[in-house]
Amino acid sequence: MTADASLRHALRRPNLKDYALPGLRELCTRRGWPAYRGDQIATWLYKNDANSMQAMSNLPADLRGAIEVEFDLSTLEVVTTQHSKDGTIKMLLGAFDGARIEAVLIPEERRVTLCVSTQVGCPLTCSFCATGALGFSRNLTTAEIIDQVLQARRLLGPEEMLSNIVFMGMGEPLLNLPAVSEAIRLLTDPKAFGIAPRRVTVSTAGVLPQIAPLLEVAPIHLAVSLHATTNEVRDVLVPLNKRFPIEALLETLRQEPRINRRRPVFFEYTLMEGINDSVEDARRLPGLLEGIASKINVIPMNPHPDAPYRPPSGEVIDRFTAELHRAGVRVTLRRDRGRDIDAACGQLANRTPAVAAESEAETVAPTAIRTD
Repeated sequence: MTADASLRHALRRPNLKDYALPGLRELCTRRGWPAYRGDQIATWLYKNDANSMQAMSNLPADLRGAIEVEFDLSTLEVVTTQHSKDGTIKMLLGAFDGARIEAVLIPEERRVTLCVSTQVGCPLTCSFCATGALGFSRNLTTAEIIDQVLQARRLLGPEEMLSNIVFMGMGEPLLNLPAVSEAIRLLTDPKAFGIAPRRVTVSTAGVLPQIAPLLEVAPIHLAVSLHATTNEVRDVLVPLNKRFPIEALLETLRQEPRINRRRPVFFEYTLMEGINDSVEDARRLPGLLEGIASKINVIPMNPHPDAPYRPPSGEVIDRFTAELHRAGVRVTLRRDRGRDIDAACGQLANRTPAVAAESEAETVAPTAIRTD
């Protein structure tokens, strides 16, 4: 963050969207207004998409004036949108300090999913991920996470409804747990967004101490970026593995009481040619996951200029997934979306549309994990 950006950060006012419902109620009572005014504010912000306090017509004028002086209501502006031929939309969003992040809207026949970011860049430096190559600037605030949802919702048609949220964009969500937790509370609160917890999925590379606190927030789904069956390989692909190796990660999940058949872990396994796509890898996976209610999402590698890896051939992919099926594992092969807008899992890197167009042949977009 530059000096000017740091100054803007220090001087900015607090944002109303940083507060879940209990915080809004407390904010009102501290100022002498009834607690239910907090619920009314939430309705205006999240159900009516109000962009100013003056639009909140059923609030007293003195309350509207006081909050307007003390608080901001918006944090992110849409810089560009890219529309895929298959309906996928990628938004490039700008923050108050000049930071830029991306979010991906994925309309499907039975659902509309939004993939949100939680950090500017990412500190994990996974070797196959373009976001990691950006480095890390800062965490997003709750308001900045929520604004991605509001901005995406404005792009939908009158008959469309945002149904699923996946925290799989830029950043490691569990390294920004306070903001992510507050965002989840807003997303799942009936008086705010009212999205069913089972339609919210948070992905992690395996920040073990934060898994239990995350699952305490709401009965959401957990996704884990596994990508390897040995520590030797995962140390390279996901350097966090050196701190939390595979055995510790899987034992933590095995002992977690909130993980069960109705609320399984989604293991994400990105296939890379000659790295982790062997039959031996496929045969090791079921044994590693024994005792953990789980599903495996197999994702053929999405190549990009910052990665030294390539996707396997279709034959290798089919052989890998067939081996998992043969072992009785619940497995989904994630299908490609949005090849023309450079919006794939592991590819979010704030590239401009011109740069994205140059790499069109190598890009695919994320597809939502099925959670219903």
